[in-house]
Amino acid sequence: MKWTQVIDPLNNIALSVLVAAVPIIFIFWALIIRKMKGYQASLIAIVIATFIAILVYGMPVKLAVLSIAHGALYGLFPICWLVIMSVFLFNLTVKSGQFEIIKHFMAAITSDRRLQALLIAFSFGSFLEGTAGFGAPVAITAAMLVGLGFNPLYASGICLIANTAPVAFGSIGIPITVASQVSGIPELPISQMVGRTLPLLSILLPFYLVTIIAGFNKAKEIWPAVLVSGVSFAFLQWFSSNYLGPSLPDVIAGLGSIVCLMAFLRFWKPKTVWRFANEPAATFNTDVSYTSGQMLRAWSPFIVLTIMVIAWGMQPIKDVLNSVGMFQFEFPGLHNAIVGQDGTVLPKLFKVNYLSAAGTAILIADLVAIPLIGLTYGEGAKVFGATLNQLKFPILTIAAVLGFAYILNDSGITLTLAAVLANTGFMFPFFAPVLGWLGVFITGSDTSANALFSKLQYATAQSIGVDPVVTVAANISGGVVGKMISPQSIAVAAAAGNLVGKESELFRFTVKHSFFMLLLICLIVLAQAYVVKWTIPVYEMLSSSKTVTTPDVSRGYVYLLGLAILLTVLASTIVTMTKKKTPTPDLVN
Repeated sequence: MKWTQVIDPLNNIALSVLVAAVPIIFIFWALIIRKMKGYQASLIAIVIATFIAILVYGMPVKLAVLSIAHGALYGLFPICWLVIMSVFLFNLTVKSGQFEIIKHFMAAITSDRRLQALLIAFSFGSFLEGTAGFGAPVAITAAMLVGLGFNPLYASGICLIANTAPVAFGSIGIPITVASQVSGIPELPISQMVGRTLPLLSILLPFYLVTIIAGFNKAKEIWPAVLVSGVSFAFLQWFSSNYLGPSLPDVIAGLGSIVCLMAFLRFWKPKTVWRFANEPAATFNTDVSYTSGQMLRAWSPFIVLTIMVIAWGMQPIKDVLNSVGMFQFEFPGLHNAIVGQDGTVLPKLFKVNYLSAAGTAILIADLVAIPLIGLTYGEGAKVFGATLNQLKFPILTIAAVLGFAYILNDSGITLTLAAVLANTGFMFPFFAPVLGWLGVFITGSDTSANALFSKLQYATAQSIGVDPVVTVAANISGGVVGKMISPQSIAVAAAAGNLVGKESELFRFTVKHSFFMLLLICLIVLAQAYVVKWTIPVYEMLSSSKTVTTPDVSRGYVYLLGLAILLTVLASTIVTMTKKKTPTPDLVN
């Protein structure tokens, strides 16, 4: 027996929207006003959404329960799988004592908290978003900043806010690939349109981050460094998205901004070194020196991580890993049981790509790094157990949040909210980013938001005479600023920043910034639709005929062999360099 989704269950769209908005409003109320813990707010939100889905939308109880289970399972894999492995990597670095060397390295570049935030939260986080995505950037960068001595709330908050501009091109451009598949618009024009929107935000974001951390006057003190960071990132993001496509903007812009800022800091220093209130003054012990081998060893977990996530993003490697290490199944009782508004039956498949998942790439990086940083696998196992214990509540929160997202989508509640925005007529380009923002807030993923709303964005734009690439790209651009307040992202950041149980504080820290940036993007998109039409790329729609190609897995095996050789050479180099001198720093008394 099949059940058909409804958009206006009360036969009055205003009333239907009010009811549909209740679960969303509850999340805001629970985290901002009531200051609930993340998992408590998520579990109660599931109960509210389930009652509305069953009693108002007429969703069968069985389908509602299965929808929640489907979402929770997706929250466990691949999302929690990736988060656990990311935090495990950082914990290994701390346990081995190698993070002390990294802290010394960062202090040698700059002890200024403002500049450290730019290098790690903004630039390095963007690079990680481009390679791994799905929570890894926030998990790793927030943990690094806390390890450096940042206030945990600020560390987690600014990493969430910094992880906006790169989200559109995350995971080697997957959000744009999905938007293209759903809308029928080729990837390149969507990439170009997004690349003509987000660089404006990218230029402002470094100054915005520093202002949040230290205030406007303190941000002005380092404006040359802020300018170098933002302009280099924005230029490289614009250039790569417009001329190379959606796969590499984050990787190129992230690395480019790191190199530019580090090079600039060799010739320019702020007049005063800024630290947090009540934090000891910056001290850099010049009597301590580390060899290049020791530095390489300390950074080796993150070097191996970078190599692995780049390799796992290559299609030939994905193909060979999926050919031997993936299975999928029809979710029992849910697959093809729901009929969408357009009459299509909704497939509900669960893909377990246990080899090609980004979390597996990070697991391999963990295993490679353990001996390189001087730990035994027994010690590594103890660290892993401690990591699981550290993340028990975030795991519950993420599973609950994804269950909440899935029942909102499957019941039609999300479609009710979207329908109202789609009926705003001439002003729809202004509200198009709000649709993406809403989708990412609910699902925690720009990719999922694009899968939900790209077709709606396309059809609505056509009906009002606006080029559809503007609104499809707006769905992506608006979604990036919803990421910082998505309950899923909040749970990841809280876990990395040792703020478990304080998710409400983190939500209140980021929510106003999300609304401000959303307004900025809404105004930009409105201008693109009607005022600066010359920014819209010329393109042709994709052909409706699909060609099925069989992947050439032989290339993947060659790539994997090259990866194994590269890791072997790296490990040998580290072992050789660290044996040249004793692994302890030189102390001059």
